[in-house]
Parts: sequence; C-alpha cells; structure tokens
Amino acid sequence: MSIVQDDAGIAIEVEDDGRGGAEPRDGGGLAGLRRRLAVFDGSLEITSPPGGPTRATMAVPCASL
Repeated sequence: MSIVQDDAGIAIEVEDDGRGGAEPRDGGGLAGLRRRLAVFDGSLEITSPPGGPTRATMAVPCASL
C-alpha cells in the first residue's frame, strides 16, 4: 500500500497477490467505492489482469494542499 500527496490531491494504491479478474460490477463493493469517491470528485482505477495481481488506485483532489 502507498499513499502519495501531490499538488492535485491524495492517491492511495493497494495491490494484492490474488488471481486477478476483479472489476467493478453493479451492486458490488468496487462499484460502491467508485460511487463514494465520485462524490468528492475522486476516482477509482482497477488493474486486474488474469493471474493477478489486482491493483486499485484511488485518487481524491484536495484544494487545501
């Protein structure tokens, strides 16, 4: 896991050692996380190739930085 602050905001990256294939699906946890981040103009990017690893990058802008 890493947390990075830059001029635009904060980015959090999480990676697992699973089998891959994760994707946001309606009603699923990743879609819910994406929806919650969007309220703050944030984003969720998922990279999850077959065989893994899955990497989720969440970014939230922050004007006070």
